[in-house]
Amino acid sequence: MALGPIDTAPLFAPLPSELIALLRSLSEDEWLRPTVAPGWRVRDVAAHLLDGDLRHVAAYRDGHFVPLDSPITAAADVSRLVNHLNATGVAYSARLSSRQLVDLLELSGGWVIELVNGLPLHGKAIWPVSWAGEDESENWMDVGRQYTERWHHQMQIRDAAGRPLLLEAQWLNPLLDICVRALPVTYRNVSAPAGTAIRLEVKATQPRSWLLVIDGARWSVALDDQREAACTIQLEADTAWRLLFNALDPEQARAAMHVSGAERLSRPLLGARSVIV
Repeated sequence: MALGPIDTAPLFAPLPSELIALLRSLSEDEWLRPTVAPGWRVRDVAAHLLDGDLRHVAAYRDGHFVPLDSPITAAADVSRLVNHLNATGVAYSARLSSRQLVDLLELSGGWVIELVNGLPLHGKAIWPVSWAGEDESENWMDVGRQYTERWHHQMQIRDAAGRPLLLEAQWLNPLLDICVRALPVTYRNVSAPAGTAIRLEVKATQPRSWLLVIDGARWSVALDDQREAACTIQLEADTAWRLLFNALDPEQARAAMHVSGAERLSRPLLGARSVIV
């Protein structure tokens, strides 16, 4: 059962509502707490969300793009550019108060909701989702990527502030169905006999599982059809998001994984990332 398109646009109204309510509840001390994003405090993550909203709307709605200072020819160039834009966007936010950040996020969130709901699902996205190995993406996948970005950054804030995490099925199911599309990229250099299957199970309020299957030299990911797997990997939901969004070191991730079957087939998962790093 191949993974098909997912429309995450309906989640772009409730997710920002959760964010704004969260941010308005924070004390000034909580705004300065460190997060699992290295070097970023809660206010820095909020600023990054605002910067992401503004850049996305500028490009898709207004056709405005940041000029490139060098060509983009490889994955390393994409990572360098993204990290530079992220750092400079957060640096600017030092001029803004926490109240200004929240007010602006409320405004930019409305723009993003209008934007994503107006995009044709199968239209060509401006940017491909590189961590999923795509050279060209349809809008539904890019919107899904944008959903995962907004979800996991809100989770970083919730984690730092000690607030409840958004691990309910309405948030987690579409998120994981987008994120697991990074697995064929993660396993691209892993060899195995044709037909070998690896099962990934995530324990949550609604448990989810997928199969990573090799056909010839290529891996693909699909919904679990309960076939026999050479390796089964089980993760708690809270571990899964931290792994996929670069918030666990390899030793922490390895200790949190329950593996049965061919252990060597579980090791590449430690490097799985559904985000540009």
